[in-house]
Amino acid sequence: MKELSLNILDVAKNSVKAGATRIVIRIDEADGWRTLSIIDNGCGMPPEFVATVTDPFTTTRTTRPVGMGLPLLKLAAQQTGGDLFIESSVEPPTGTTVRATFRIDHLDCVPVGDYAGSVVTLIQGSPEIDFLFVYNREDGQSVTLDTAEVRSVLGPEVPLDLPDVLMWMQDALQFEAEQQ
Repeated sequence: MKELSLNILDVAKNSVKAGATRIVIRIDEADGWRTLSIIDNGCGMPPEFVATVTDPFTTTRTTRPVGMGLPLLKLAAQQTGGDLFIESSVEPPTGTTVRATFRIDHLDCVPVGDYAGSVVTLIQGSPEIDFLFVYNREDGQSVTLDTAEVRSVLGPEVPLDLPDVLMWMQDALQFEAEQQ
């Protein structure tokens, strides 16, 4: 994938399919490294599946026999000197953490891309899920969006997938990003 934002969509969509009610998406930049973390409280994966999940021929998809999301994320990280780490549990508490590290100054480091669009797309597709998005840049600037906070301000009668709400979230993320 040409942008990290596309990996965010892919991995977070797996969290949605795993029944997660809370998905945390973090991008942290420090000391020349970018770390993407996606943490959910979904059903988790058994250890034997985690051991093979970066193999393109390991997938839960029924539409085709390959799954390229995690293998491509692993390759993108390793091409920069980073790596991909996956922790998952099917025992309470359940959930999965996917963490990829990238050397920012490496020639092969993929750009972050349209993270705001990816986050808003996830919210639009699953407005009932609590998403927390945090992007801490190396220059000290940060942007955060927590749908639980947005819900508490708007109240239960205003769904997050209303076009005006989605546009507001998109604008808020983009405005904050432009200030950085």
